[in-house]
Amino acid sequence: MTWSIVARDPATGAFGVAVTSKFFAVGAVCSHARSGVGALSTQALVNPTYGARGLRLLGEGVPAPEAMRILLEADAGRETRQLHMIDAAGRGAAHTGRDCVGWCGHVLREGFSVAGNMLAGPAVVERTAAVFAETAAHPFAERFLAALDAGQAVGGDKRGKQSAVLLVYAGEEYPALDLRVDDHAEPLLELRRLYGVAQEHFVHFMRFMPTRQSPTGTYDRDLINAEIARIQAERR
Repeated sequence: MTWSIVARDPATGAFGVAVTSKFFAVGAVCSHARSGVGALSTQALVNPTYGARGLRLLGEGVPAPEAMRILLEADAGRETRQLHMIDAAGRGAAHTGRDCVGWCGHVLREGFSVAGNMLAGPAVVERTAAVFAETAAHPFAERFLAALDAGQAVGGDKRGKQSAVLLVYAGEEYPALDLRVDDHAEPLLELRRLYGVAQEHFVHFMRFMPTRQSPTGTYDRDLINAEIARIQAERR
């Protein structure tokens, strides 16, 4: 019902998932990630329980290929599922069940994976993967946006467009970015618009949140507002 990218940023260790689909609120069931652990997307005839169970296995140090084997072995419906994941070491694993609706398939590359089903054709995952690789020097989140745009340009989901998600974990227990478009005529355009809005204030505000290293963060509102104003002024 969708196509997606799961990836680990080799420069920072961040994990990300981006998904788009002709399906309502795809981010509610498909995209899963955790700092220091990994990322995965469960799709086709989606099994949402793969998310928590898969991340738990990866968090226990189980390599992605073995974690995938465990999940699939316990699921009688595995041939209707599509699942791909990246672990903390950047190892990938992907499964496209034989009963997934065509076109369906996946591409595993160093540190990332692209998978999809109900697509216009193989060019969707191939072009998505190519652009994600080509943009390695760009900001991590922006690579997902560019890659999904490239896949959409060659056909995307053959049924049309509806929802999208961009999820990034960058070292904390909470996401650095969690943008969702649940129902929109042009979900990727809306996702990119939301990303732009996030750059105006949200990403700067997040710098002051409590973290693993600083459990209280910064809670002086005047200091926070002054620093955000300074950053915004420098960006103009």
